[in-house]
Amino acid sequence: MNNQRRGSGQTALVTGASMGIGVELAECFAADGYDVILAARSESALVAVAERLAKEQQVKATAIVADLAERGGGSRLMEDIGRRGIVVDVLVNNAGYGIAGAFVGTKLEEQLGMIDVNDRALVELTHHAWSGMLERRRGGVLNVASTAAFQPGPLMSVYYASKAFVLSFSEALWREAAGTGVHVSCLCPGPTTSNFRERAGTGATRLSKRPKMTSRDVARLGYAGFQSNDRVVVTGFTNALGARLAPLMPRRAVLNSVYALQSPK
Repeated sequence: MNNQRRGSGQTALVTGASMGIGVELAECFAADGYDVILAARSESALVAVAERLAKEQQVKATAIVADLAERGGGSRLMEDIGRRGIVVDVLVNNAGYGIAGAFVGTKLEEQLGMIDVNDRALVELTHHAWSGMLERRRGGVLNVASTAAFQPGPLMSVYYASKAFVLSFSEALWREAAGTGVHVSCLCPGPTTSNFRERAGTGATRLSKRPKMTSRDVARLGYAGFQSNDRVVVTGFTNALGARLAPLMPRRAVLNSVYALQSPK
């Protein structure tokens, strides 16, 4: 009887792996036998997660401190991994953040920093890993976007636009990888129980009243979708319905609806 786990002999790199969905995604991969590399800015949290996964799942778990907001941060992370003699079979681009509020009065460096993490670093990391995946004809990329990707987001304009980029980029790569054995999935969660809302400042909006899915449930759905090579994974029936309806609705109505949801309670 073969008890070998699906990920045995492979390594998954998970960014933003110190909390929330990132930790739960790392848990999913480790539980299926993947060795994991955990990357984020918080060393103590990373080390704690790595030690726990190594012990509980009997895999190799490596914690690497990396700031993907810095220009070249993704390249430096991949160079560090290469020096350790580790090959990245699966890349999980989970690192990202949002900033709530009208565009007027925002700090330019914060808005550009959001693009750097949500989009630039994601492309940078993918570019480093992609050709090797195609050559080996296995592994793949799991990008974490949001239901924000399906429509513009007044009062959170740059975040919504950054996630639309992630969705479009992911779908294009999915088609390019067809028939190669390399999987590409874009995970699009709706409201989720995590630290995202506190950092983004969305806790005081009408959107915060909506039911939330746990980070664990989101991660499990995303992991299952990646293994099935599902192009897009929208978590929850209501979120999936909204994602399907948004392109069919009059644009003005969509904009007004999102504006209302992102407005203060």
